[in-house]
Amino acid sequence: MATRDSLDFNVGVEEEEEEGTPSPSSISPPSSPLSYFDRDRHVAFFEMLYNLMPYHYQSQEINRLTLAFFTISGLHLLQALDRVDKDRVANWVLSFQAHPRSRAELKNGQFYGFHGSRTSQFPPNENGVSVHNAGHLASTYCGLAILKTVGFNLLTIDKESILISMRNLQQPDGSFMPVHVGAETDLRFVYCAAAICFMLEDWSGMDKEKAKDYILNCQSYDGGFGLMPGLESHGGGTYCAVASLRLMGYIEDDLLSKNATSFVVNVPLLLDWCMQRHAIDGGFQGRANKYSDTCYAFWVGAVLKILGGYKLIDKIALRRFLLTCQYEFGGFRKYPRELPDLYHSYYGFTAFSLLEEPGLNPLCAELGMTDLAALENDTRLLCGEKSQSPQRKPRCGEKMKSMVVAWYKALTPEVIGCIDYGGDEKKKNIGSDDDDEQRVMGQPCLVVRGN
Repeated sequence: MATRDSLDFNVGVEEEEEEGTPSPSSISPPSSPLSYFDRDRHVAFFEMLYNLMPYHYQSQEINRLTLAFFTISGLHLLQALDRVDKDRVANWVLSFQAHPRSRAELKNGQFYGFHGSRTSQFPPNENGVSVHNAGHLASTYCGLAILKTVGFNLLTIDKESILISMRNLQQPDGSFMPVHVGAETDLRFVYCAAAICFMLEDWSGMDKEKAKDYILNCQSYDGGFGLMPGLESHGGGTYCAVASLRLMGYIEDDLLSKNATSFVVNVPLLLDWCMQRHAIDGGFQGRANKYSDTCYAFWVGAVLKILGGYKLIDKIALRRFLLTCQYEFGGFRKYPRELPDLYHSYYGFTAFSLLEEPGLNPLCAELGMTDLAALENDTRLLCGEKSQSPQRKPRCGEKMKSMVVAWYKALTPEVIGCIDYGGDEKKKNIGSDDDDEQRVMGQPCLVVRGN
């Protein structure tokens, strides 16, 4: 049995509810919602969740790694990652990875990714075989995302076990199961597989062509994507489809600015479907004829960001709607008349990050985490790798340089600058013995340190 850490026991003790406690839907929001994004209260709310989860989350114990991702990545979005013990978190997350006894076991059909919690980590049987291994694709995505967020070097983990066994989960139609037996298949897990391969910088874990064909079969007549072929278009399914295609390299960033005559997906119809989800109250709905919901400001908004259509939305109206969902004591609600929860709070933060709210870190729309956390991989997303000549490495632009500086400052405050000198030029001497040559996202960068 895996060694337990005190992070395993941070769910509050359940208490009996008082008789007559009102339901969340009956609780009215403040008569005058705050007119600004209350970052300080959100930080306090998430710091509380980092240290002690309310008892209401006990039923989600099996998804503890997912809850941890929302909490830690949320603090990173809020520029408050200093509240997190990074080494302790990294060691805790690593303790959830399933490991085979030998390379031969990688072909036994099981998935050697990350468990979602201690309750899914069963001890081996009397023969030492883990017959109930429950590595899960979504938990593996969350585990790797947390490790990237706290600055852990993913090149040091056993990625071979993850990627080889992940191929066991891909189905003949290109879809993925999240676990090795008895589970559904849909676009959520195709996205998890694509994000895992992207973060590990290794696509041997999936057949990209088969996955692409499955994704395209999920596009509906109205332009959106259902979670499975033939299902109703859905905001979450549409995000999983578009983000996966982007991560796999089948669509370029900012498609609307390109002069291409054909795309792998029907972009005009997709854009129309997304814009129709922008409701009259300023928010986004996940499906037609549904109420606006905080989380779809990310799920649909991020699709528009990837396509280059985010400039088409009414940002003022969206911000006004989101502020009605902001809770007065921190966090965000699904709807204006409910209590806040971790999931909708996180996607409220991501929505405000897309709106470029001051005091928030910028968001990598394709990975659903901060640009800084995605730093080691997003040269392909920010430096336009596909538009570069194969004989010449892409240079980082001004946005990338500022991100590099911000990332290093978060780790080492003495960093004062970054010079991109390309891959072929001689290293420039700027008169300091403390200059360090770094490789950031595969790009040689000169990091200048102060005294």
